[in-house]
Amino acid sequence: MSRYWSDVVSRLTPYVPGEQPRIADLVKLNTNESPYGPSPKVLQAIREATADTLRLYPDPEAEQVKLAVAARFGVAAQQVFVGNGSDEVLAFAFIGLLRHQQAILFPDITYSFYPVYCALFGVEFVTVPLTDAFGIRIDDYLRPNGGVIFPNPNAPTGCPVAVADIERLLARNRDSVVVIDEAYVDFGGESSVRLIERYPNLLVVHTLSKSRSLAGLRVGYAIGNADLIEALERVKNSFNSYPLDRLAIAGAVAALEDAEHFEKTRRAIIGSREKLVQDLKKLGMTVLPSTANFVLARHPGRDGAELARALRERNILVRHFSEPRIDQYLRITVGTDAQCAALIGALRGILA
Repeated sequence: MSRYWSDVVSRLTPYVPGEQPRIADLVKLNTNESPYGPSPKVLQAIREATADTLRLYPDPEAEQVKLAVAARFGVAAQQVFVGNGSDEVLAFAFIGLLRHQQAILFPDITYSFYPVYCALFGVEFVTVPLTDAFGIRIDDYLRPNGGVIFPNPNAPTGCPVAVADIERLLARNRDSVVVIDEAYVDFGGESSVRLIERYPNLLVVHTLSKSRSLAGLRVGYAIGNADLIEALERVKNSFNSYPLDRLAIAGAVAALEDAEHFEKTRRAIIGSREKLVQDLKKLGMTVLPSTANFVLARHPGRDGAELARALRERNILVRHFSEPRIDQYLRITVGTDAQCAALIGALRGILA
């Protein structure tokens, strides 16, 4: 520990992102990236934006992205906030909407950035245990709180929460903000965006990294009541007034407008996921129900860490977590059919 660090740095346990190794012939199923490239219209828009104008600052409001999101969801541009990936959007929500006297609530098994943000920004929190089936039980959140946040579908489990249950939470939790992190909702889940007009305390966060194949561009956004959006804007303009560069703005707009490419790739991933689940079950593995672009699976007779190591030796990367309750599971990103077949073949050999 450096003597020059501030106190908060010494207390932090940073988020650990998935490994990004440089290995030849790697089957990379560990970071929930799309196996398909972005829309060709995105690449064209970025090429066209690569001009002399790069010497100028981008639009600090990224108004064209807000308008594209608003058109996609039938909301006003004033109800949209954009940021440098959904992680930055979430960070601003923790500062601007979730930092109160009472502790916020989120699941004990969920996106591990949440406790990191709490430590970084001084937000008190209480974790709420998932059910024995790894589901989020809304009744467990119907208690005093300084805010509620969880992914839908949850990560790293992939298990969804019905929008009707989220509405019940909103109706009975009017005094604090409910943040629904929908990073994976496009792979079979149902979005809560339609509830925004009725519930001013709802903030829905999306990313273009997964279903729009733009993990390398870093674009995220939130949709909510204009009052919530203003809070995020005030934080942004006190921290990072130009969050999206010109190339990100151009690429994001093109991705949001290309509905055909979006539907084609997300449906391909959904189809590959269903086949992957059946193939894993044929190998004797237990697979949690998922509406994400990944599955959480375990084998009753083999250690999870051991399986992850054996797959890596075969140039196949999956994610293993050491946290209690899920330390025997592997989180497997849904790849192409060929990548999934390679995984199944490797597992078959390992288990044999």
